[in-house]
Amino acid sequence: MIRIRLVDVYFLLLTIHMTLRVMTMRSASRLFIALASLFIMPSLSYASCDNLLNFESKKLHSKQTINFCEKYTDKTLLVVNTASQCGFTPQFKELETLYQKYKDQGLEIVGFPSNDFRQEHKSEAETASVCFKNFGVTFTMLAPSSVKGQNKNTFYQVLADRTGKEPNWNFNKYLISKNHQSIEHFGSNTTPLNSSLEQLIVKTLSIQ
Repeated sequence: MIRIRLVDVYFLLLTIHMTLRVMTMRSASRLFIALASLFIMPSLSYASCDNLLNFESKKLHSKQTINFCEKYTDKTLLVVNTASQCGFTPQFKELETLYQKYKDQGLEIVGFPSNDFRQEHKSEAETASVCFKNFGVTFTMLAPSSVKGQNKNTFYQVLADRTGKEPNWNFNKYLISKNHQSIEHFGSNTTPLNSSLEQLIVKTLSIQ
């Protein structure tokens, strides 16, 4: 018959207790790391985001929002203030062609519909119809907002602070380099294709 001493039982229970404790601590450690990756690391990422991209907006005629820090931190960005009832509205077609031509090389285009010059539809649905149905736009279009004056959105506020220029009409264009240190302004008359704008895009993207 096997005899089990009380002291042996004690040490066995103590060993099990310590093992479970170590396992619990390890589990807690893994949980902490997981939580840190979910909450702390994104915060650090946003903290390092350029102030220009510290902007969030609804997409055009949509409940979805877009966070510029998340989407455009490592992209060359072309932003355009648009209007769907303007003489320059057909530039949507060239902007879409430009986007399709260079998106795989790192170009992103964002349209900011605005009624600052009284040439935008009052309805987002109508604006969306012009962009998406009439011109087949697939690049990001945001909900309408102001891009000039005291009521301009915060993105265009920072843009104006850095460049000293506000849009003077619809379809002004700002090309922002990947490192956000260079911002070039182009007026409404500069076409998206076969222009100084396209030449600078090619140079900025370092396309051979």
